[in-house]
Amino acid sequence: MSSSQFESLEKTLGTYVPEGELSEVRRILYGKELKSLELPQAAVDSASERDFELKGYVFEAAQEQLRAARVVRVGLIQNKIVLPTDAPVLDQITALHKRVADMVEVAAMCGVNIICFQEAWTMPFAFCTREREPWTEFAESAEEGYTTRFCQELAKKHNMVVVSPILERDEIHGGTLWNTAVVVSNSGKVLGKTRKNHIPRVGDFNESSYYMEGNTGHRVFQTQFGKIAVNICYGRHHPLNWFMYGLNGAEIIFNPSATVGALSEPMWSIEARNAAIANHCFTCAINRVGTEHFKNEFTSGDGKKAHRDFGHFYGSSYVAAPDGSRSPGLSRTQDGLLVTELDLNLNRQIADKWNFKMTGRFDMYAEEIAEAVQHEFQPNIIKE
Repeated sequence: MSSSQFESLEKTLGTYVPEGELSEVRRILYGKELKSLELPQAAVDSASERDFELKGYVFEAAQEQLRAARVVRVGLIQNKIVLPTDAPVLDQITALHKRVADMVEVAAMCGVNIICFQEAWTMPFAFCTREREPWTEFAESAEEGYTTRFCQELAKKHNMVVVSPILERDEIHGGTLWNTAVVVSNSGKVLGKTRKNHIPRVGDFNESSYYMEGNTGHRVFQTQFGKIAVNICYGRHHPLNWFMYGLNGAEIIFNPSATVGALSEPMWSIEARNAAIANHCFTCAINRVGTEHFKNEFTSGDGKKAHRDFGHFYGSSYVAAPDGSRSPGLSRTQDGLLVTELDLNLNRQIADKWNFKMTGRFDMYAEEIAEAVQHEFQPNIIKE
């Protein structure tokens, strides 16, 4: 069975692990068992008709005496591109808008308050090709572009915060391109944007052919439904990146991504989950799905022959909680919508239990890191 045919770890476990052992296996792999979220039958039927997977889970917190529950519903969307990569640019964007609008409509039926799409969701993941055209034509204004206006309409229609990761064209600074996430409030206003902090340089795959490291720092957005941040794709490999979003007060950190099996899959289930534990917050890992084929061949710096696809985007989107639990992932092969109900009170409850931030010794690390970045730095090694 090829990577692109293997549907999901969860399905394989359910098929082959004896029933008497399955609950223990799930406990070890996923933490405490989550309740399934009861979803409206109309939403289930609509997802089936529109050919995408729909799953829902509940992350509960203990009842408190002085605070009411802070419940929010979050939706994650993973999807394939709709048209071939050589179709006209506007046709590709429009087709993806329609596909995602259908999925957002189902999310609205499920009571979702905040929804996040995958990295560069309006286009093929063409950065692997190292070609400039026509891919730079997908870049849009974060404030006034076609896609942002589309997301504003979705937000107003469904009373939903929309996180829209796009390729941004910054006309103010000479048409500079950025890998950006636009956050649209449920009022329909653009709340702001945040840019990808870390750029992969793996083999000859170098996204700085298109854009460079972001310059917006670690912004956190105060929404009606909680404080959110967006750690775009490659930033998930950098623990300090998650840490700074948490330090700025993020209660939910989204990680919209586009990553393939041979490159990163063993890391996928670990990084966002570990970040949720270490930073006392919820994390939402979103990966696109499918295999995207390009007209011209390219190499990946791995010694293999030139090819026309980057590999299989394995989906597997999931949500992780600060107590170490996580949802099962969406399919590795299908479009999907994951709906999770989160009680944000769990963040402080776990912080009070484990005290990772309180015992963090940030002053010590700040001093030592400041020394380590100096040219004359000497590692603190004791020798005989």
